[in-house]
Order: sequence, then structure tokens, then C-alpha cells
Amino acid sequence: MSHGADSTKSIIFALSANAAIALSKFVAAAMTGSGAMLAEAIHSLADTGNQGLLLIGLRHARRPPSADFPLGYGKAIYVWSFLVALILFSVGGLFSLYEGIHKLSHPEPLTAPWWAIGVLVFAIAAESVSMWGCLREVAKARHGRSLWRWFRESRQSELLVVFGEDLAALIGLVLALLAVVATMLTGNPVYDSLGTVAIGTLLIVIAIFVAIEVKALLIGQGVDPMVDAEMRAWLNAQTEVASLLNLLTMQMGDRVMVAVKAKMAPMPSADALIDAINAVEARFRQQFPEVMWLFFEPDHEV
Repeated sequence: MSHGADSTKSIIFALSANAAIALSKFVAAAMTGSGAMLAEAIHSLADTGNQGLLLIGLRHARRPPSADFPLGYGKAIYVWSFLVALILFSVGGLFSLYEGIHKLSHPEPLTAPWWAIGVLVFAIAAESVSMWGCLREVAKARHGRSLWRWFRESRQSELLVVFGEDLAALIGLVLALLAVVATMLTGNPVYDSLGTVAIGTLLIVIAIFVAIEVKALLIGQGVDPMVDAEMRAWLNAQTEVASLLNLLTMQMGDRVMVAVKAKMAPMPSADALIDAINAVEARFRQQFPEVMWLFFEPDHEV
């Protein structure tokens, strides 16, 4: 559920930054022979492709319901987000880890390290802009929660992925810069190799955390706990509802399916009961416009 956060803006911010960064890193890697720089270049290239996949996923998720998919295609974004996490793990993390271990076994001296330093400083600045754009959208959805709690509770898989990628990129760039500077100052290429291993490990860890969160949405997670609490409080506050017996939700991309079972206040007739339920449903949809499917069942309290 978006809560005002625009995932598309964050993705475009990240795609633009990573495309420019990837090109500059490949040039620097060719000039310096740095394994850490090559790992970062591959990482940025993978991130650029990942953002393209997320845009495709968002477009696919917005297709209208059909006979074969009566609940729509909203969960398609979770498939694409999970695919991105796998790419981050394999192309980014495993390649960087392999490259670092290979360089430890066959160390090579750096050439023109100032190229690497200049590109890394530029990349940190560009990635900071991307992270700023992402955090600006995250702030709209956090509602005072810590970043960690938001990460665990958010239902916007695409925003989770962009945040994870940006975080990994910024930390990775700092690690690469430290590795290149240490190698330049000491003349020991082992530092560059260790930096590459650290970057690979970082990408694998973040990819696993992102995959865990997206997997829960793929299986069929309910709405954000804060939204669930808001829905329950709203329903219990309606005069037509005597008590809320059960509330089931399922997040379907940026749309939600809701099933309500409630004990209704006494009504003079069956028609009056139906009118009361219809009135509650209409107001519920106005209060929570992300709700596309709403099933309301009156029942007796057991």
C-alpha cells in the first residue's frame, strides 16, 4: 500500500544514477585493474537492469482484472521484485565474491588509482542523490516508524528493493574507496581484494533480507499492521456495526482484498440490514481507497 509514496519516482532516480555510475566504473576498472572497481561496476550494471525490471513489473501489475485473473495482476510486482533480489544475489554478490577470492589468489597491482578514487567519489555523490530520492518516498510511508521496522512491515516490494539496492550501493562504494586508498597507500593489492570480498558479502546479505520480505508477499501477506489496526478501529466505530468478529486482508500489489465478518446492530428488516452493510462498505472504500475487493458477511457473535 503506497500511503502517498511513489515507487516509480524512486526507481527512476535509481535507474538514472546507476546507469551513469556503471559507465564511469567500467572505465575506471579498465584504467586501474581494480577488482573492487570491477565488482562495483558489475553491481551498478545489475542494479540498472534491476530497475528496468521493476518498471516492467509495475506496468504488468497495473493490468486490469480478467476472466483468468479475476483478482487482477497486482501480485506480479512481487514476482519481479523477487527476481531482482535473485539477480542482486547472483550477478552482484556471487560475482563480486568470486572476483575477490580470485584476486586474493592472484593479486595484481593497481594502475592509475586516482581514476578509481575520482570515479568512486562521483559515484558516492550520485548514489546519495538516488538514496535521497528513495528515502523521501520511504518517509511518506514510515509514519514515524524506524527504517528497520518499516522494512519489515512495508508491503511495497518495489520500494523495499530500491532501498536495499541503494543501501548496498552506498556502503559498497565506501568499501571500494577504502580498499583502493589502502592499496594505493601501502602498495599491497590484498586490500583491493579484501574490499571486493566485503562488497560481495554485503550484496549477498542484503539480497537475502530483501528476498525474505518479498517471499512473504508472494505467499499472501496481509496489509501493513498499521493499516490493519486502522481498519479494525474504523469498523468498530461504525454505528451499524455492533462488533467486528473477524478481518482478513491480502495485499495485491498496490491494491487490497478485504473480508469482514461482523455482528451488525439490530435492524428492522433484512432490507435494512443490506442497506446498512452497503453503506458501511461505501464509506470503507472512501476511507481506504486502495481496497479493490471487499466482502462483508454479517454473523452472530459466537
